Formats: sequence, C-alpha cells, structure tokens
Amino acid sequence: MTADAPALRKIVIVGVGLIGASFALAQRAAGQTATIVGVGRGRANLDDALNASVIDRAVLLESDWAAETADADLVLLAAPVAQFTGLLVAMAGRLGAHTIVTDAGSTKQDVVAAARAHLGAALPRFVPGHPIAGTEHTGAKAGFAALFQGRNVVLTPLPETVPTAVERVAELWRACGAQVRELDPAVHDRIFAAVSHLPHVLAFALVEALAMRPDAEDIFRYAASGFRDFTRIAAGSPEMWRDIALANRAALLAELTAYRAQLDRVAAMIEAGDVGALEAVLARASAARRAWGARHAAPTSVPADGPRESQT
Repeated sequence: MTADAPALRKIVIVGVGLIGASFALAQRAAGQTATIVGVGRGRANLDDALNASVIDRAVLLESDWAAETADADLVLLAAPVAQFTGLLVAMAGRLGAHTIVTDAGSTKQDVVAAARAHLGAALPRFVPGHPIAGTEHTGAKAGFAALFQGRNVVLTPLPETVPTAVERVAELWRACGAQVRELDPAVHDRIFAAVSHLPHVLAFALVEALAMRPDAEDIFRYAASGFRDFTRIAAGSPEMWRDIALANRAALLAELTAYRAQLDRVAAMIEAGDVGALEAVLARASAARRAWGARHAAPTSVPADGPRESQT
C-alpha cells in the first residue's frame, strides 16, 4: 500500500463463495484491519463465513444490502456475472463519494457495458477485474488465503477510470500474493474464451455425454487419471459456467467452431490412417503443453494436497 493511501475501514464483498471468501482471508492474512461485510443469497453460507471469521457481518441479498455501500471504501462483486446488472442497479446513486467498485467476473465486456449503463457518476471509480485462480469447489468453506499466491489478476480499467482507483485495487490484489496485469476488455474476453471458457464447456459436455449413455456405469467404473484430469473442472458451478458461456457467447462460439474444425481434421487423419499427420499434431501439442507447464508451474505456497487450479 502506498504511504499516502488511507487505510481501508470497510470492505463489502457481494458473493462470499470461493473467490470472495479467499479474497477476505488473504486480506486478513496480509494484515488488513477493515471491517468486512459479506452479502449473499444463502443464510447457511453466510453463517459458514461468519463462523470461520471470513467476514465480520453478514447481510442477505434480499434485504437492503446496498445501504452497506454508502460508507464502504471498497465493494467487490464476486457473484455470478448474470447478477451484476441487478447489483449495479441496486448500488446506483447509493455509493459513497469515494467508494471504489471492482469485480471478479470471468467476462469483462458485458460487465463494462452494465457499469456504463448503471453506475453513473461512480463509473470513474469502477475497476473491472478477473482473478485467474479457483478450484472446482464452491461456497465460503472452500475459501483459503493462499488461493491467489503467484496467480495473475487481470484488470481491465475503462479510459475514464481514475488511476488512483486502479492502483488501490491492484495493491489489494498484490497483498493477496497475486501478479497484477492489465488488458483491454475485448482482448481479455477473446483470450479467456480460448483458455478457460472453452475447456470448461468441453469438460461439461464430455461428462454429460458419457453420463447419458446406457453403459455409463461401466464407463465411470473404469475411468482413471486421464478422465479425472481432463474433467475435474466439470465439477464446478453449473450456474456460474452457464452465465459465463452466455455472457461471452460470441468469442466462445468462435472458439467452439475452431475446435470443431480441429476435431474434424484429427478425425480425418485417424480415418485415413495417416500416421505422420496424426503424430505431428500430437507432437506439436505435447511440446506446447510441456513448454507451458514449465513456464507456469503451480506456486509452491499452495500445499501439494490442496485445491488445484481452475481458471475462471
């Protein structure tokens, strides 16, 4: 934190799931003394967050929760992206004069459009963000302070976003152990359609297709590590991934079309028995995956038996 930045007194986290809870715990681990208010739909999950000292106070979404934002220094929207428009509408005109708003959504162009439509005078204090971390687990109980250690957090500030707001949000993520980067919202959505949204849709689709087969019981009985590793992310939140797929539909559909064409190419090689072409595809893929793995090894701060990464 910069020397002239005043200490935060109150943080409001809307959506105390894996990301929201982990952000709160990471802030506490970094010495943050602000009061943390958790806002959510379910009383049981909020009670879990209270009992684990993730948050100091709990407010149900069905109540007048936006009143909490009037004296907040920071509001983090960590709910499913389909809820953002309603959340922004509820906050409009009620935010404090210095309240910074940020989010943890996996898509950015839709979030930016909603903020432009509803935040009004508070728009220059909105800093769109996306922490590139997660697991297949959900809820406040899934949160842990080391989730963001060594991970990227992408900020996609608007042209009118004030630099001090961007820097304050970046400081908070760096305090979580994250590496902060910036992207244009459209570039962000195109990249993550390819490396996050597409893989999740493929995993969900494969598991659903196999589960619907009459021999599903035998298939799952003999499934082993390859199936486990490829489909782990299909255990994630259906609601969240439904919202992400629809919010980023144009970029995701383009990636699905390209992937379908690649599958057709590989299928043609197998059908033709084209050993050389098939091996060349597999070799290029293997080399690219190994190179990526060498550059992006899992941070050592996360226990080996702890939650595994799933980009969101």
